[in-house]
Amino acid sequence: MTPILSLHNIDVTAFLAVLDTCEGNVYLVTKEGDRLNLRSKLCQLVGLTKLIEGGKIAEASIICENKNDESKLFRFNFFGDTGNAKVG
Repeated sequence: MTPILSLHNIDVTAFLAVLDTCEGNVYLVTKEGDRLNLRSKLCQLVGLTKLIEGGKIAEASIICENKNDESKLFRFNFFGDTGNAKVG
């Protein structure tokens, strides 16, 4: 699987809401090579902690097993589209 998008300056609350609507596994891959399955709440916590280093957003990529999830996260990352996710 190839990383499909890089995360930059995201709304964390909205991102987690969109993740909750994903059907397949979604992985966060850091530049160090760490790979965390974001379907797990524990991995979400660890992944977000790794993403926010010293108060600024670090570089990371997302890999999806499900094409619909890939499309959903792509739209969120570039257009802020949360689809049917319940944000807030």
